Amino acid sequence: MSGLRVTPVHRHGRARLYVSLPDGRSAAWYDRDSGRVSLLLEECRDAVLAALAPFVVGEVTVGPPPVPTSADLARLSLHPDDDLAPNRPGEALLGELESAGPPRRFREDPRRVLLAAQERVGAGLDALEGAGWRVLHSVPLPGDGLLDHLVIGPAGVLTFRTVAAHRHRVRIADPLVGVGRAAPVPLLRWVRRDAERASLALAVGVRGVLVLSDTDRVDLPAPPVDVRVLRDSELPGLGRLGGVLKPGDVEGLYWRARDRRTWLRA
Repeated sequence: MSGLRVTPVHRHGRARLYVSLPDGRSAAWYDRDSGRVSLLLEECRDAVLAALAPFVVGEVTVGPPPVPTSADLARLSLHPDDDLAPNRPGEALLGELESAGPPRRFREDPRRVLLAAQERVGAGLDALEGAGWRVLHSVPLPGDGLLDHLVIGPAGVLTFRTVAAHRHRVRIADPLVGVGRAAPVPLLRWVRRDAERASLALAVGVRGVLVLSDTDRVDLPAPPVDVRVLRDSELPGLGRLGGVLKPGDVEGLYWRARDRRTWLRA
């Protein structure tokens, strides 16, 4: 059989090669990460392997597609309007700023400062995906609540609340957090509440993280036991943590978390 077409596709952080017949029907796909060729048409086995030969590295396993996991089934049933994965860092702030029009010339909008901080933190968290982590941004909660970021990975489930320090000194005295000369606010209490709501929605233990973006100095005499406090420069270190969730558990929780309806009970 000739005329088979091989098409590379990148979805959800995975690289696959799809093999299709001249009439457009799918014959198989090759998953680079697992080294598996999933055959949809057994009668095309030899032709499929010949078409994939220039792209395959090392030994491969050939067989029918694996039985769908619970995460696969959740993905297939998820309506695009309920999928939170496309949300950008600071999604709500972006909407507000777009509605507000161009920035004023002589006065910096604090929302733009916070947006820049959330984008900076979001980029740092997105970089963890190569280490087996899954990331969601701007997760909406009932009552106009919002999780800046939710991260699921080998070390468990974490919620992130961002502080835009903007090169100011940050003073932390549980539960109060002060930035520069601004009056302290009970941010650590809000971080704990975020984690509790996420734990309720996902039915799993969740730890809250306060992440300080672009801070000049941090005064933290007594670190809180139940909340992590990190600078944005320390985010890559999370990729070295593990021992809590297996890859299958990470995927299952991620697909549950990206469904907007999951958060209705938070």
